[in-house]
Amino acid sequence: MKNEENAGMKGLPEAFVKKMRGLLGEEAEAFFESYDRERTFGLRINPLKVSGELPEFLRGLEKIPWSEEGYYYEEAMGPGKHPFHEAGLYYIQEPSAQICAEALKPEPGEKILDLCAAPGGKSTHIAGKMGQKGLLVCNEIHGGRAKILSQNVERMGIANAVVTNMEPAGLVPVFSGFFDGIVVDAPCSGEGMFRKDENAREEWSPDHVTLCARRQDEILDCASAMVKSGGRMVYSTCTFSPEENEETAVRFLKRHPEFHLKQISCAGFFSEGRPEWAGGEEEVKKTVRVWPHCTRGEGHFMALFVKDGRPEEEGVRETAGEKETAWEKETAGGKEKARGKEKAGKKEKGNEKLMGLDEFRTFFAENLSRLDGLMEGRQFAAFGDNLYLIPEEMPKLSGLKILRAGLHLGTVKKGRMDPSHALALFLKKNQALRTVEIGTGELAEKYLRGEVLPCENTLKGWVLVTCGGYSLGFGKAGCGMLKNHYPKGLRRA
Repeated sequence: MKNEENAGMKGLPEAFVKKMRGLLGEEAEAFFESYDRERTFGLRINPLKVSGELPEFLRGLEKIPWSEEGYYYEEAMGPGKHPFHEAGLYYIQEPSAQICAEALKPEPGEKILDLCAAPGGKSTHIAGKMGQKGLLVCNEIHGGRAKILSQNVERMGIANAVVTNMEPAGLVPVFSGFFDGIVVDAPCSGEGMFRKDENAREEWSPDHVTLCARRQDEILDCASAMVKSGGRMVYSTCTFSPEENEETAVRFLKRHPEFHLKQISCAGFFSEGRPEWAGGEEEVKKTVRVWPHCTRGEGHFMALFVKDGRPEEEGVRETAGEKETAWEKETAGGKEKARGKEKAGKKEKGNEKLMGLDEFRTFFAENLSRLDGLMEGRQFAAFGDNLYLIPEEMPKLSGLKILRAGLHLGTVKKGRMDPSHALALFLKKNQALRTVEIGTGELAEKYLRGEVLPCENTLKGWVLVTCGGYSLGFGKAGCGMLKNHYPKGLRRA
């Protein structure tokens, strides 16, 4: 396929250029000129880690007007290389991609699904707004991308998320009419990413647009079955194609008259959907288009659907574990004593206690002060030798491929518990009995490379390693040395 070489069109597929000229008319020149401008960069502060004044490294950044936690940054700043990134203080996310969670407006305590979640930008944004309360299911169909998603959920210190690796249709039997809100950031032809991603240009074709539109219809049909009455669903793409945007919305409403479109709250910052590209359907004006020549962000489309009817009371679902509320009271200084037995997950033969729970209690007593609400809305569950805290709302997930089932506490080895990296990133500095501050310079770089660090001779046992006061991982101290427990798969070269 030949490519246009004119200013603003270098490297763009000829068929795409022709199509956009036909759609935009006089507006096309301004659109193509945007390809000559430098792209914008954005990050989003993690409210689960950062509250109040921003750390010095992040001060002075320009606020993204439509995102509660979003900021523009200059490319030279290099936030991905700073230890704060590995500590989960922020997520690097394109500015217009931050609209999605703002449109959904998730609330603490809700049940939310991010259906096409990798690499995790929208999932982690949603989690920040949920404040560790409720249930967040993050799904990704591709195994490799699902692992990256799981790592990002861990990095951001999220305790109420379950990461699944399933086709959308495989989730429907478990979650029919279950979710208060769903995000469908659908696979698309990626036209909105042409400015930043040359691969997207090379993979584009008119046939690919048609294929994506067909796939999007199928995904939306699956998602619609999992929304409860009164619930909402955000559909988003990073493409300009009407076939994947306005036309997709109209096709969906015709197939699902139980849904209607609702105006997105931050729509005033962006352009309306185009009825003339969807058979004259005026309702699509409630959808949102982000144009790179109009907004400091890449191309996006978003639609907010609401399912008619009042929210239905869900039937009692069998859950994967059982919460031990008495232990929470004990660890928080309460006077109530345990009155029952733990019954969740895998048990030892002839022993009613949950595998790993005694070991975690011992680890807690020796290494942590308090868990400050860790147990709230969560229950213990064991998977093999691994102990988790899972959201109470999580039903049994039989038959589903699970990569992360809530907060991984640790692994039982030879009668003791080795704490997980996920637990370290969840913890605050004041929750550990022993901490080592390594700053954000040379020592932090050594730790992230997996090197052994010096420490005080008097320090022994598990230590929470912090940078700038924020948890970065675990180490084990003894004889003046801090053995590095930063995960090998995450270490810097």
